[in-house]
Amino acid sequence: MTDTEEQKFLTDLEKKLWTAADKLRSTLDASQYKHAVLGLVFLKYVSDSFKIRQDELIKSFKDPASDYYLDPDDFGGLKENGEPSDEYQAEINIELEQRDYYLETNVFWVPAQARWSFLQNNNKAVIGGAELTITDAAGNEVKKKISSIGHLIDNALDAIEADNSKLKGVLNKHYTRLQIDQAKLGELIDLIATIPFTHASLNAKDILGHVYEYMLGQFALAEGKKGGQFYTPKSIVSLIVQMLEPFKGRVYDPAMGSGGFFVQSEHFIREHQGKIGEVSIYGQEYNHATWQLAAMNMAIRGIDFNFGKEPASTYTNDQHPDLRADFVMANPPFNMKEWDTGVSDDDPRWKYGKPPSGNANFAWLQHMLHHTAPNGSVGLLLANGSMSSNTNNEGSIRKALIENDLIECMVALPGQLFTNTQIPACIWFLTKNKGQRTSASGRTLRDRKGEILFIDARNLGYMRDRVLRDFTNDDLSKITDTFHKWQTVGWVSDSVTQQNSYEDIAGLTAMDGGNTDNAGAVVGAVKHYEDILGFCRSVVLADIAKHDYVLTPGRYVGAEAQEDDGEPFAEKMARLTAQLSEQFAESAKLEAEIKKNLAGLGYEF
Repeated sequence: MTDTEEQKFLTDLEKKLWTAADKLRSTLDASQYKHAVLGLVFLKYVSDSFKIRQDELIKSFKDPASDYYLDPDDFGGLKENGEPSDEYQAEINIELEQRDYYLETNVFWVPAQARWSFLQNNNKAVIGGAELTITDAAGNEVKKKISSIGHLIDNALDAIEADNSKLKGVLNKHYTRLQIDQAKLGELIDLIATIPFTHASLNAKDILGHVYEYMLGQFALAEGKKGGQFYTPKSIVSLIVQMLEPFKGRVYDPAMGSGGFFVQSEHFIREHQGKIGEVSIYGQEYNHATWQLAAMNMAIRGIDFNFGKEPASTYTNDQHPDLRADFVMANPPFNMKEWDTGVSDDDPRWKYGKPPSGNANFAWLQHMLHHTAPNGSVGLLLANGSMSSNTNNEGSIRKALIENDLIECMVALPGQLFTNTQIPACIWFLTKNKGQRTSASGRTLRDRKGEILFIDARNLGYMRDRVLRDFTNDDLSKITDTFHKWQTVGWVSDSVTQQNSYEDIAGLTAMDGGNTDNAGAVVGAVKHYEDILGFCRSVVLADIAKHDYVLTPGRYVGAEAQEDDGEPFAEKMARLTAQLSEQFAESAKLEAEIKKNLAGLGYEF
């Protein structure tokens, strides 16, 4: 199946599910309904994965070539029609309930009372209460009173959590208390049941992971301003991940929301034939419900994660105090106030200056740097004010970061990218080592000490609808390629001398083992990165100091050159003035007509 056919399958599926799910929402607030839907998507995933493993085991039990083969002759043989005898089928059923078969393939063990078939078969029966027969952990049948569909779901989640230590405290067991009509909750179970887990070229993890991610985005839109607290637009996450290339090592997000940076890192690694097992995931989140969303997001994808012992404030209860990560990525709350209650002024994280109490921007930035490894990199979304503000020590902190050569690239973003704020935003890229080295992705990085790359992306993107802007894949590639070319080859810049360019060529030749045969290729590569008026420019620190350590890209990249149309200025002004005069006359005519019509209706001006 082609990528286009796969995408059409997923697009049709997501539209169908969201339209149906939104109809069932009724009066329930989106922030509550989100957890109801996503909790059921997770339950469907673990149940489907369990069923897929069961089907694999049944084939293995009946395959003489398999290590798991169960010889029918040892258990009463087969019936005349070739079907298993009752004794043989009973043995297969016993084997299917052995947990080790599932644990060895990292499949969650799902007790009988939590399997999707059990929920579907009983969700109508328990409206108003019913006594169900449930198989307990020892395989015994017991009677249990279930008071509602919400209770049925909570019971399933309780059973899964009790049998899987990785999910302890992760599942949001709130369905009994959910203020939603029980019949609608039953319909929601039937709707989620339509998510297929078999497909010609997509597996259950791909399909349900996609559905989960899509639903997160839709709920962020539905919640409006609050939605941004748990969800960062996919294109922004993709841009940061593509620029940093987290192929291997420790990845950390101290304001992780629902875990979008980790999911996109996994996508990036798989798309570039990397190994997800070479990446370790660390995160922290203050909001308990959002922390649960992130954990389920990882579990659906089979990603091992360490989100600390509990949801907690990054500032007062750091869950990873000794972590030094290779890649740190985050979209923290912009311009967060009153963040420092209980935080010492002498906190070791404030190496470059104490951040002001009224704004956490430089607190986030320094916290992330504190947790960055010696060769590590940082990608951080912040409000535009962080690039130029001199309020309450912010200017001196920014100056210290620049003078310590920690900033690698600044990207100015277009407006209207976020569901939760209209505050203009930018991305800071920092690194503790701008020296010559090999990156985790295998790129040969040149010595970039004393330089910062500025990219003004404010004119990129397209309007997805009336209020939201998004990046195209070409936009993402344009920004990413510019950054990588600047990192890895020589450059042409009016702020850097030709002598320095030649030194870079020599350095690259030396990195190629001193092979001068490649010198021509390296010289040719010098022009792979060039300053582009209005878009990008490489600037030395001395030039930034002349601008009072302001990091706004527009100040450095200049304005895009306008093509001269050949019309003399005097003639153009005469033509435009005449056009404006005609438009004024037309406006006056329309105004008079409107006044006349209003007077006819009895409304005089």
